[in-house]
Amino acid sequence: MPGVGIWRTKSVEQSIADTDEPETKLKKELTAKDLTVFGVAVVIGAGIFTLTARTAGNVAGPSISLAFVLAAIACALAALCYAEFASTVPVAGSAYTFSYATFGEFAAWIIGWDLILEFALASAVVGKGWSLYLGNVIGASGSTTAHIGSISFDWGALLIIGAITLILAIGTKVSSRVSAVITAIKIAVVLLVIVVGAFYIKKENYSPFIPPAEGAESTASGIHQTLFAWLTGAGGSSYGAYGLLAAASLVFFAFIGFDVVATTAEETKNPQKSLPRGIFGSVAIVTVLYVAVTLVLTGMVKYTELKDGSPLVGDSSATLATAFEANGIGWAQTAINFGGLAGLTTVVMVMMLGQTRVLFAMSRDGLMPRKLAKTTSKGIPLRITLIVGGIVAVLAAFFPMGTLEEMVNIGTLFAFVLVCVGVIVLRRTRPDLPRGFRVPWVPFVPILAVLACGWLMLNLSVETWIRFVVWMAIGVVVYFAYGHRKSVLGRKLKDGTAIPAANAAPVLVKD
Repeated sequence: MPGVGIWRTKSVEQSIADTDEPETKLKKELTAKDLTVFGVAVVIGAGIFTLTARTAGNVAGPSISLAFVLAAIACALAALCYAEFASTVPVAGSAYTFSYATFGEFAAWIIGWDLILEFALASAVVGKGWSLYLGNVIGASGSTTAHIGSISFDWGALLIIGAITLILAIGTKVSSRVSAVITAIKIAVVLLVIVVGAFYIKKENYSPFIPPAEGAESTASGIHQTLFAWLTGAGGSSYGAYGLLAAASLVFFAFIGFDVVATTAEETKNPQKSLPRGIFGSVAIVTVLYVAVTLVLTGMVKYTELKDGSPLVGDSSATLATAFEANGIGWAQTAINFGGLAGLTTVVMVMMLGQTRVLFAMSRDGLMPRKLAKTTSKGIPLRITLIVGGIVAVLAAFFPMGTLEEMVNIGTLFAFVLVCVGVIVLRRTRPDLPRGFRVPWVPFVPILAVLACGWLMLNLSVETWIRFVVWMAIGVVVYFAYGHRKSVLGRKLKDGTAIPAANAAPVLVKD
């Protein structure tokens, strides 16, 4: 029987049975190809245009390409665990749903609350980034800010959030098609950059591949330093082995987003096969593109020219366009601006899609108002889509994001850790479940994934950890004030209608 109180678990069978409720039913129409597009669409964003050059210049030098490989390995370890869970529990909600089946309701609420923060804030931050690129494209920096009296707002961010909300309200399949078209455009821009840049590579720029370590010119202190530095008293450094590892921690966040694929499990045809293919396919494609871009970038210019304060960079930070400008390829700036605009469009779309599906799953379980989970005749959670669109639009238009970007990172890594541990737990508690994909070498691989994610979390600032703890504390209050009392599972356990895992036959979801 499921547990009692805050540790009551929702069986996999019950989760799958809930997907057939007529009023809260999502339409199954996504294929492995659609999922791969979603994954590539959300992962290839502004990071490939800005993060690579800045990190190469200030932290890792030419070894930035190796840092991407290390980050990809950590990402792949987590992806293995997501693939097993998503193919075993093909239900909307991603890490929230997985945690409900393994750790219990309270842990599921905590991770759901965490994902709300991750997706909503990420959508708003990327929406503002899209607006900046729009300003560059139309040739008037800052022109996307409007004023009504004493109130300033970002109309560019409002424009993209409004458009994405409309597309998501029409349907997931339409979102997939739009995402596929825009993703094709930005991949074309990335490939163009790789092909053209390859002709300007100078072998001497790769030497030394791992530059000798040097002390950082300034080291953050107090709550602005990393948790690792605060705990150990370690000083900062650039380049060398430590710089390589630090760079891996930074560029890992260029991969964030593949987990959004798991939130669409309930809308996927043959999820046992399509979900693992979509997750691994997207990770593999973006890894190849990231490594290729970094090799071209550091081959075109000496890494020292990409460093903040260098004559080439000046007071700003290096971007991918910096290397092309240094080689007299001015038109690349325009191509990269359009690529960034296209890239961020799909990032906003898929992040908002993930937000709506997590909130949908929580509402269907009664932990959020259950009326929100009602779907249209086309299987679209319209109410949630409009609410999420409205909240994200307000955040993006009126609030400066600043260092809150790191909140997205810590939330994602926290979800990764729970999913990886959950694979071990579910293997022990429900070995009978049919699994479309199985993580090899359990528990070694999940434990290795937890350690990798844990290391990356240690490289986030103390300030970010404090904000994260505060957000989680608010979530605990909301759960006991509302979710615990309104839980659908809690009511079913009281009247004896919950489906116990031990008495139910394993369920496979097919086309």
